[in-house]
Amino acid sequence: MKTAEEIVLDKGNVIVSVSKDHTLYDAIRLMNEHKVGAVLIQEGERMVGIWTERDYLRASSDPAFDPRRARVGDFMSSPLRFARHDATLTQLEETMLGLYVRHLPVEKEGRIIGMVSVGDVLRANLLEKDRQIKELNSIASWQYYENWGWDRKKK
Repeated sequence: MKTAEEIVLDKGNVIVSVSKDHTLYDAIRLMNEHKVGAVLIQEGERMVGIWTERDYLRASSDPAFDPRRARVGDFMSSPLRFARHDATLTQLEETMLGLYVRHLPVEKEGRIIGMVSVGDVLRANLLEKDRQIKELNSIASWQYYENWGWDRKKK
């Protein structure tokens, strides 16, 4: 079964981040450029939070909301939750469902090596199920049963 690290390596481990002082507009522009639904919030060398499409949606309901002035640090989700690099697909699904999150940074040896989305996990899960079905079909083909020595003509 695939791990979080393998999913990150399959999709490319580009980490998109901004500082707490960037505007929401800057973060949106960066997310669009990289085609991602979340950015990590960086303070110096540390990642301290995450800002997602959902955070933008929540913030936009405020009548005084101005994405060109609002700072990401004021709207980010913190503390940051991580997935271990060796977390299995099942563990990732349970974590995302349990925390009600769609994005999880993947941590290995104290540093972030990438981020997985619920779509990444779903895709990996479907590919794994497809592989398993093909494997089972190769084992349980009609030829497999014919080799058992049944003589259908003796009925």
